[in-house]
Amino acid sequence: MKQGIHPEYNPTVFIDVSTGKKFITNSSIKAKGADSEEIDGVKHIKLVRDITMDSHPVYTGEKRFVDTAGRVEKFQNKFRRRR
Repeated sequence: MKQGIHPEYNPTVFIDVSTGKKFITNSSIKAKGADSEEIDGVKHIKLVRDITMDSHPVYTGEKRFVDTAGRVEKFQNKFRRRR
């Protein structure tokens, strides 16, 4: 393994906005100016996310209504040529 080319792993905690659940892991993400949180005596970089596996519909099985009707018509009306 070459020295000096691999990213440094840092203790990180991802927090889901909608559920408040915390996911503790290691990550190579560098978040300048990010808050930190001490968990079990270890300082973790704190990253807040809108969607995680705790709130994503694929993992929860929750169905969400997405308005697909009228999208093509809306696009065509927006970009049609005016004569």
